[in-house]
Amino acid sequence: MTKRGIGVGEVSGGDALLFLTDEQLRQGIEAMFFAYRGFTSAPDAILEGLDYGRAHHRALHFIARVPGMNVKRLLEILGVTKQSLNRVLRTLIEDGLVDSRVGTADKRERHLYLTETGSALESRLSDAQRRQMRAAYRQAGPEAVAGFRQVLEAMMEPRMRTTYGSLRDGGA
Repeated sequence: MTKRGIGVGEVSGGDALLFLTDEQLRQGIEAMFFAYRGFTSAPDAILEGLDYGRAHHRALHFIARVPGMNVKRLLEILGVTKQSLNRVLRTLIEDGLVDSRVGTADKRERHLYLTETGSALESRLSDAQRRQMRAAYRQAGPEAVAGFRQVLEAMMEPRMRTTYGSLRDGGA
């Protein structure tokens, strides 16, 4: 047991087990909460001046990530209701940030693309977060970055982990 209360014991195969107290888990939960607030603060300030919210930001992010994504796939990624996403998309389309095109193979599908204006806004929002992530990653070091990603992936529900993996690997 270390003086922080984290005990590491060896098991077969050399794997280490990490034993955390409820207090340490609470601290981790709170750290995630405050980190998320910090991570979203710069984009929130930009969005507030435009009368948009985080749902608009998430939609812009994933449309930029996978140009031509259909609405069904965006629904799956965001995990929101169709009604909620339609409100967000309607605003983004009316404001000239997103272009919705009819599918070539299936006329019922709508494929989403950022306009030049939408791309510029998405870049402003993401640049702030990339700067913050880059600084934090540099400060923490490569082993911490790898560990952080492992923890985040382990927290994902299996279906979301699959979705995340397909995006990470360049799939739509």
